[in-house]
Amino acid sequence: MSAAEETAGGEAAPWGEVTPDAARRLLVAAVEAFAERGYHATTTRDIAGRAGMSPAALYIHYKTKEELLHRISRIGHEKAVDILRTAAQTEGTATERLAEAVSSFVRWHAGGRTTARVVQYELDSLGPDARAEILALRRQVDAEVRGIIEDGVEAGEFDVPDVPGTTLAVLSLCIDVARWFNVNGSRTPDEVGELYADLVLRMVGAG
Repeated sequence: MSAAEETAGGEAAPWGEVTPDAARRLLVAAVEAFAERGYHATTTRDIAGRAGMSPAALYIHYKTKEELLHRISRIGHEKAVDILRTAAQTEGTATERLAEAVSSFVRWHAGGRTTARVVQYELDSLGPDARAEILALRRQVDAEVRGIIEDGVEAGEFDVPDVPGTTLAVLSLCIDVARWFNVNGSRTPDEVGELYADLVLRMVGAG
């Protein structure tokens, strides 16, 4: 399954709004190349070739290879914030909202594992300004999950003595799915999402 074909819990890969078509094709090609070879081992010629374009054509849409990675990271992290914020703002108890947040976040990392690997594991390849922007989005990701856990503690639903540490553990658990998930494995993204939601509820001591 290519980065263009990946789904996140039934949702299409997050490149649909990228225009024009050539710019979108280059983003998809870059995701696949970065996931396969790593950012530093990938050349602009590799990316252009995968997109069926000349290296010169790439520079019409992106000034540098880093600009491609930055846009991929920004789109991916904005999607992550949206997934978790949607879960955090749904009606229901903290237990229900945390289960939804974890299951949907895990589905995104499993269903879009190629994209998610680049989004989550190539942060250090970005320059200082781009990296600062992505770190700000990561803080929003953390805040959404931490807010649900804090609500659960306040309501007496969760027994969590260290909310920041537990938030980090929950996010780490979800993100790691992108590293190991295999589309030919025994579990679907939905099944992994349900499993991880149950594990996280046990982690926070939900009744």
